[in-house]
Amino acid sequence: SVFLSEEDNDIRDCSTLKIHLRTHSGEKPYKCDQCTKRYRQQGDLKTHMRTHSGPLKRHMRNHSGEKPYRCDQCTKCFSLKGTLKRHMITHSGEKPYKCDQCTKRFSRTSHLKIHMRTHSGEKPYKCDQCTKGFLLKGSLKSHMRTHSGEKPYKCDQCTKRFSQKSHLNGHMLTHSGEKPYKCDQCTKRFIRSYRLRIHMRTHSGEKPCVCLQCNASYCGPSSLRVHMLKHTLSKLKNHMRTHTGEKPYRCDQCTKRFCNSSTLKIHLRTHTGEKPYGCDQCIKRYSHKGNLDIHMRIHSGEKPYRCDQCAKRYSHSTNLKIHMRTHTGEKPYRCDQCKKRFSVSGHLKSHMRTHTGEKPYRCDQCTKRFGQSSSLRGHMKTHTGEKPYSCDHCTKRFARHGNLNVHMKTHTGEKLNF
Repeated sequence: SVFLSEEDNDIRDCSTLKIHLRTHSGEKPYKCDQCTKRYRQQGDLKTHMRTHSGPLKRHMRNHSGEKPYRCDQCTKCFSLKGTLKRHMITHSGEKPYKCDQCTKRFSRTSHLKIHMRTHSGEKPYKCDQCTKGFLLKGSLKSHMRTHSGEKPYKCDQCTKRFSQKSHLNGHMLTHSGEKPYKCDQCTKRFIRSYRLRIHMRTHSGEKPCVCLQCNASYCGPSSLRVHMLKHTLSKLKNHMRTHTGEKPYRCDQCTKRFCNSSTLKIHLRTHTGEKPYGCDQCIKRYSHKGNLDIHMRIHSGEKPYRCDQCAKRYSHSTNLKIHMRTHTGEKPYRCDQCKKRFSVSGHLKSHMRTHTGEKPYRCDQCTKRFGQSSSLRGHMKTHTGEKPYSCDHCTKRFARHGNLNVHMKTHTGEKLNF
């Protein structure tokens, strides 16, 4: 420390006393040359002078409300020169900041920075109550009100409240009757800009809102919603018929009736032979799109339906359902002329021919007829001489798999049952 003489200590104490006495006398000898303020100590004046220059000067305007920089093209005033400079761009239309990924330009670097997020997909502002992310902090703030239920913007002409200022602004137009958005092709006016955009499509013919069920298109989402309601009501009406048993749609070529018009339309193709759905990988065609979808799995090898009791998989849910009966032993199809039951309706149909004597499958090379198509295929081999089933113990071959099974018993010594 610096050594002070007794005389120096006396001088310091005298100076301190002199400054202190000014608190009693009110004397303020140090005057600011830029304003009317005065101070007791020179150090206080020095601190004050900073409010007239540099960052502190600019900051103090936040407290005083002073806005010395005025736009000469409108009535707006600003506390900072830089803010005025940015504002002037709104009058000149200048947009010096260009996006390097699209043609858009911006008057501020901050606006360009926000815009770039639309290309990068960045959403830095995350909601901590759900998974949504936002480009702007303000958008997150507005979104949070959907969780809190806060509606800070109140209409001063009615009791309605809103979570966003823009919604209040739109609502206020319903009180004033003002319609600021005017169509330049007709006399119509609108309260909101999006209503005008939708209306303009009536002039351009644009119909971007498409129904996924029937491909009908509309100018706006509200018209599409009204249309979709018709489908919903129609579906409900059709569904109710499954309970009532009502079948108002009748085929005019046979006695069959149907719950809905679409099912009748598909059925009529069985009479006309129409098959509008063609496979692009082979020559097969189908009357129903669902059947084409199932057929395509033959080409793709897709088998989405898996048995949960064994490793087998199927391309169609019906095939899995039939297979499951091998595990459950279920045989829901019963012959009404004998006690036999079957797991597949086709097997019952074939069995019924043993009672009726019907033989719809005829050999085109002889006069024989058969009750089952498989029996006809086996018979055709007697004409072609084909014997695809060979014994792996000897050289004998057979036209039918059943005959091979019988022959195999001669090797195993198993007793033959005739």
